[in-house]
Amino acid sequence: MVQIFEVLEVREDPYFLTVEVEEGEIVADVINNMNSRKVYLLVDHDAKRIWTYNGQNSSFKLQIYGGILAGMLRKKIGIFYRVFPLNKYSMEDPEFQKVMVKTIGPGKAKTIDKKDFSKSATQSASANITIHNPRFSKALENINSYSAPKDLNRIFLIIAGTIYSDEETPKSFLSEEESSKSIVKMGRLNNGFTFFNDRNYSTRFVVKNRSIQGIELFVHGNDKMPVVYIKTPIIHEEKFSKEGDMDKLFAAFDIPEPLPDVEVNEEDEEDDEEITEEEN
Repeated sequence: MVQIFEVLEVREDPYFLTVEVEEGEIVADVINNMNSRKVYLLVDHDAKRIWTYNGQNSSFKLQIYGGILAGMLRKKIGIFYRVFPLNKYSMEDPEFQKVMVKTIGPGKAKTIDKKDFSKSATQSASANITIHNPRFSKALENINSYSAPKDLNRIFLIIAGTIYSDEETPKSFLSEEESSKSIVKMGRLNNGFTFFNDRNYSTRFVVKNRSIQGIELFVHGNDKMPVVYIKTPIIHEEKFSKEGDMDKLFAAFDIPEPLPDVEVNEEDEEDDEEITEEEN
């Protein structure tokens, strides 16, 4: 049995809460393309799990609210329930499909409304997602464990203030064209605003152990725009933090000695004499 709660944004304090979804017989009646702009929390009482689900077109802010509310919901129904992201799996994955066919029904979980947001509760909820610099290799492993969104291509990946891009490298052209994809470091982002205004980006952030691992920027697979442009400049740290060779710098300012006279080949001298005789 699964209870489903929709994450809602409201205009007054506390600015976000949940409401229980009661229509539909199975989870697939709610989690579908018609509700791609919504964020849901699914309480699976059989598996003792709270699934977070972000619709493909849901807003970044609503996804953050969903992460905070999932932590609050867990505290209300019991810490033996664990929070898991359903978006980690593709829609074709057996684990995803197993959840989709579960029956929707009543349970002990209750909606989170204004009365649940005391001052202490708000402070503890805000601490559910923290920002720090994760270890790159582990953060990348966590991010890549999520399935790629359908019909979307990742253009940028941001980890700990550093921006990366996916680069395809040709491997073989003999029988059929093959290529491998790897992460390429582009540089460190400046403090302040960064503008990605050349395309319509879809944003996904990955949270592990209540910490943000990274932020991904996707574009639709049908987007054929050739230029990827970051309006805000990025800092290439290796260009100013790498120690240089001072001898090479001093050598660049040396004035060269006069060039030696060019030796004339004897055969060239004979050819010149023959040409002179013919002219005479």
